[in-house]
Amino acid sequence: MLSTSVPERIQPAELARAQQVAANISRSFDAKVVGQSRLRESLLVGLLTGGHILLESVPGLAKTTAAQTLAEAVSAEFRRIQCTPDLLPSDIVGTQIYDAAKGDFRTQLGPVHANIVLLDEINRSSAKTQSAMLEAMQERQTSIGGQDHPLPSPFLVLATQNPIEQEGTYQLPEAQMDRFMLKDVLDYPTPAEEAEIIRRIDAGVYTREQKPAAAASLDAITEIQALVGRVYLDPSILNYIVGLVYVTRNASQYIDARLAGFIEFGASPRASIAFSQAARAVALLHGRDHVIPEDVRSLAHRVLRHRLILNFDAVAEQVPVESVMDAAVAAVQTP
Repeated sequence: MLSTSVPERIQPAELARAQQVAANISRSFDAKVVGQSRLRESLLVGLLTGGHILLESVPGLAKTTAAQTLAEAVSAEFRRIQCTPDLLPSDIVGTQIYDAAKGDFRTQLGPVHANIVLLDEINRSSAKTQSAMLEAMQERQTSIGGQDHPLPSPFLVLATQNPIEQEGTYQLPEAQMDRFMLKDVLDYPTPAEEAEIIRRIDAGVYTREQKPAAAASLDAITEIQALVGRVYLDPSILNYIVGLVYVTRNASQYIDARLAGFIEFGASPRASIAFSQAARAVALLHGRDHVIPEDVRSLAHRVLRHRLILNFDAVAEQVPVESVMDAAVAAVQTP
């Protein structure tokens, strides 16, 4: 039988505590990363929900700095994996090494066994290596020599890919991209932000000696993760989420025929799950114990961007997926 129990409402003291922790992390993030407020929110949403994030941008937009700064802010173990065509699954999950002195094998865990893992340029690794990493993300464990090794908690994977230099890359299949909760596309900094970056470099902000004190502990993150599940999601908001996803699958009935004709496949049920989980985290980050429609709409691009599959006509006419997503969102009545 399905459980009908209602989660206990969040108390004001718990909400204030979550806000304080989020504010401390945000200050530590902003001390090193200039601008990129949406990226900061995406990383926090991923950390608080256990969902993984796919980041796309040209090189040099602080993806690695952002991931490392987040790890330092919460006292988390951080590992960066540079993906290349010759990277093997064992290079990520680990392997068994023969110990000649003892005459047996010992297990050496791979870099995926960390709290925050950055997979840099995931589309440069082979399909076999991508599958091994995605399996670890889904199962939250690795299997080495027939033994299971659980991954630490919290656990967050940030995978990056560049929209340029596609020669010799292995594009992530749509079904594998669907396993990422959010996909964020980063923009270039404004002239003022770029000038601030240079000033911070001159001031030595990015040197190892300038490493800031941790803003929160992993225990605090675990506590807030539990709070996210208790954020109230009204049935009307749930129906709104399901309606958004439903429209992407039946677009011809709701949006302009030209835009609807560009959709090859709509979003899967994972989109609805991502909306509900991420919207709860966004509400908590904004100091609320309940989700409002604006929380859902603010996530629409990040949740649907990699799940809405457009056909060849859309590619030929250079129709941005954001145009189709905006039409789908506009077609659903706000509760």
